[in-house]
Formats: sequence, structure tokens, C-alpha cells
Amino acid sequence: MHSIFVQANLVFFDFDGVIKDSISAKSDAFAELFSGYDPRLAVKVRDHHETHGGMSRFEKLPLYLSWAGVQPTPEKIHECSNQFAQLARAKVLASPWVKGMREYLEREQPQQTRILVTATPEKEIIEILNVLKIRKCFHEVHGAPKKKSDVVQDVLQRWQVSPDKTLLVGDSMTDWQAAMDHQVPFLLRRTPWNRELQESSGCLAFDHL
Repeated sequence: MHSIFVQANLVFFDFDGVIKDSISAKSDAFAELFSGYDPRLAVKVRDHHETHGGMSRFEKLPLYLSWAGVQPTPEKIHECSNQFAQLARAKVLASPWVKGMREYLEREQPQQTRILVTATPEKEIIEILNVLKIRKCFHEVHGAPKKKSDVVQDVLQRWQVSPDKTLLVGDSMTDWQAAMDHQVPFLLRRTPWNRELQESSGCLAFDHL
């Protein structure tokens, strides 16, 4: 699987579930955020988050608030987003690395451009990358509120690279769709939460490097 990475001139990386095994960390943060409501709500929120990887919290929070019977006003969404960020940060930092990924990223590949594209808000993901000491591993970092498909299109145009010379490494339907929108080869990181995508996409997949 390592050779697939090396052969691409430009690689798009998702973060949660691809670089860090942090899907469950964020599930825990969402469940904790809504723990003061009906106990069944926390379970419903956790299940939705885990089956909708790649979806921004700014899309998830209005839905979860409505399930809780709370009006999802911009102010309430902002408040919940800040609370979630505080809960999730430590959990993400403490979550395990996807085996082999850190070593790969820290290995210099002068011929390869690396782009991080994630549903985590951009300021937050940059702070996390700095703490993990891997910000230097990426030529560009893009986060919410940018849409992944829009980022892929913009990067391909600005870097003047043919889609067949690129690769998008992700773990969600959102990642897969962003790749398909622009004819970019897709590599799936298998997780317990994307079995349906594993079966339906027919794409190359890996567990660890």
C-alpha cells in the first residue's frame, strides 16, 4: 500500500480516521455534549456521528439540537461548537495514530505535495497539527467551513496537476464523493464505521501502512 502513496504527485489526506484513530474520540465528545438530555439522545447522536464521518459539526449540531428540542439558533450552535471543541481537543490528541501514518508523513517526499482536508474547523486543526508537530508535513491545510469537494477542485486548479496523478485518502462517504466529483483516485482507510462504503465503493482500501 505504501507504493500507492509514493507514486502520487499530490495526496489529499483526511484527518480523523486516517491520520489519527479519533472517530470514537469525537463520538465521546458529542455524547458528552448532549449527556444532559434524554439518555437515548446521546446514543442517537453517537451513532449518527460515527456513520457520517466527514460531515462538519456545523451541519451536525443544528440536527442534534433539533433532536434535543432546542432551537438551533446561530448563537446556540456557536456555543455548542465551542463546548465541543474543548471536549474533543484533548480526546483527539490522546487518540492513537493510525499505524504507520506518522512515520510516513514525517518521511520527506520532496516530489510529493500533501494537502490536509478535514471537516474540523481550520483554526482548530492547525492548532492540533502544531501540538502533534506535523503541521510542517503539509503544504496546505483546509478545514471547515470549506467543503471538501470545493477544496479538491481549487487545489487541482492552482497546483495545475492532473487528477490521475493525485490520490485522496479518506474514510467517509464525504471523502469518497469529493474524490469522485473530480476523478481523483480514492484510497479508503477501513474502519468499523464505514463497512457499507467498503462494500459499495469497490475502491482500494487499507487498515494501516
